[in-house]
Amino acid sequence: MTTKIEHVQQYLKKNALDGAFLTSTENVFYTTGFRSDPHERWLAVFVPSSGDSVLICPAMEVEDARHSGWTGDVIGYSDTENPIALLRDLVVTRAESLKSIAIESGHLTVDRLSILNESFGEFATHSIDQFMNDLRVVKTEDELVHLRKAASLADFAIEVACAELAEGKSELDVLATIEYELKRKGITEMAFSTMVLTGKNAASPHGTPGLTKIHYGDLVLFDLGVVYNGYCSDITRTVAFGEIGNEQRKIYETVLKAEQTALEMVKPGVKASDLDKAARQVIIDAGYGEFFPHRLGHGLGLNVHEYPSITSSNDLVLEEGMTFTIEPGIYVPNVAGVRIEDDLLVTADGCETLTKFPKELQFYR
Repeated sequence: MTTKIEHVQQYLKKNALDGAFLTSTENVFYTTGFRSDPHERWLAVFVPSSGDSVLICPAMEVEDARHSGWTGDVIGYSDTENPIALLRDLVVTRAESLKSIAIESGHLTVDRLSILNESFGEFATHSIDQFMNDLRVVKTEDELVHLRKAASLADFAIEVACAELAEGKSELDVLATIEYELKRKGITEMAFSTMVLTGKNAASPHGTPGLTKIHYGDLVLFDLGVVYNGYCSDITRTVAFGEIGNEQRKIYETVLKAEQTALEMVKPGVKASDLDKAARQVIIDAGYGEFFPHRLGHGLGLNVHEYPSITSSNDLVLEEGMTFTIEPGIYVPNVAGVRIEDDLLVTADGCETLTKFPKELQFYR
């Protein structure tokens, strides 16, 4: 079986490139199996067009890299060393030529590119971003095991959240319980900042939870995800605390219909743009078009937001094995905000919904 490093090397040879310098946490993990957040330090994998690849990481993480299963060369550096100078010395020893290098143009900073130039001299750069997107967009069976588990833990978190609803509890009260119970399950990292938004606060699509208290008659929105073995989940559910008004109910039912419309269309050969257009039309027809301000969904994997973007302008054709979210929403200021989001896997003849928590309007007291 061709390894992920070998796929990169095939790409380099096809494009007459001498090497690739991958620097994002996700692509380093994808190609080496070593996951690290280096903060301000360098983390990279250098992939020559032929020969052995080299992992670059802080010296204090070399043992962790070895334990992750990486068996290639490692450059571990101290805080007083220049890791790029160490890489240059290794490349010189190997007598490798570096006249053209593929980089993650969406990740490598201008400052770090200049450091590479200072060490290796001027070289031609080529963006490898789209190739890595294409390589990662169809998930392997091993990846799907982790994605399904991450989704099940997101479902569990919504169950915890709903059980915590009570008159007078704050958004942060509920949020704290969600993350506490996830830690008891072994989850050390959320995929993004957990959102618990009640009443009018939910009309802000990316609102910030605070001390606002939950009251009878509120719609409460939960948006959360976990990282499990490097893979992310992302779920949104909106539930009713007590009886709600006709306008709130209409908004909810419209969002639910929009999501179901898109879900029923998902299968290989369908364009991503068609999903967005169909869901959006449901919301427009109900009179809420101006209150759906974001794309329908986004890719999901090592990043919670990754390629592809499910928008009305993206004509990418869906393939079996792709994973992404569908998340229509309506946000009417001073009235209500509703979003329903699921994680999907494109199957041979349709899709598998990885997140399972019920979407019919749930009522809690």
